[in-house]
Amino acid sequence: MSPELAFILTLGLRMAITAAFVVTASIITERSGPVIGALIATLPISAGPSYVFLALDHDAAFIAEGALASLPINAATIFLGLTYVVLAQRHGALLSCLAAVAVWLVLAAIIRSVQWSLAGGLVVNAIAFGICVPLLARYRHAKMPPIRRRWYDIPLRASLVATLVATVVTTSGWVGPKISGMIALFPIVFTSMMLILHPRIGGPPTAAVLANSAWGLIGLGIAIAVLHVAALQFGSTVGLTLALATCIGWNLSLWWLGRGKAAE
Repeated sequence: MSPELAFILTLGLRMAITAAFVVTASIITERSGPVIGALIATLPISAGPSYVFLALDHDAAFIAEGALASLPINAATIFLGLTYVVLAQRHGALLSCLAAVAVWLVLAAIIRSVQWSLAGGLVVNAIAFGICVPLLARYRHAKMPPIRRRWYDIPLRASLVATLVATVVTTSGWVGPKISGMIALFPIVFTSMMLILHPRIGGPPTAAVLANSAWGLIGLGIAIAVLHVAALQFGSTVGLTLALATCIGWNLSLWWLGRGKAAE
């Protein structure tokens, strides 16, 4: 088998695995309501596979540096969420989504121009979430109407996430860890939810899922910081494992606390 064919087959397999994972998680999200859906949506269901595949092709230092670049991008994602949530109350899916993505791209361009440290990334996350979480609180509760799946839902989600993985994997060698880390954290799950759910169930219910995602994104930011530190100290495998455990543990804790409050 030629090296070119082996690369194409390997890339196709990676895209298929990731697409299947994201589609499954997003279907569960639709059926679980805005709170549980938000917890599932903020698991690393697109960034995680991207980092796993990067780890197969690059060393631990590359992964650690990529995670350092991803950390401030997590702060940009919460502003994407806030932009969409506010606009979705009165505007359509396309306008709300495009405006949110535009905000993310502008912030990503600013973030790229800065040389970040771990402390700097954590501080910018703390500031971003300190601003956005209180503003999102009023939009967290909305009735989730029944969802009827359309024929293009799964192909759309699969193609979006597969394209993201292909971009990360194929460009990582020449764009370097910083850009790879930024691309890996592009909010593909959020944008696909905006485009698919909003036209079907309306802006406020879709916005409620993203508004509830704020606390989950905090856990994702902590997991990215863990990945950076652990990859440097113990290697990529341990770093990725600890980061995933951090994300899952954080979201399970949020779920448990939510159950406790509902029972009171």
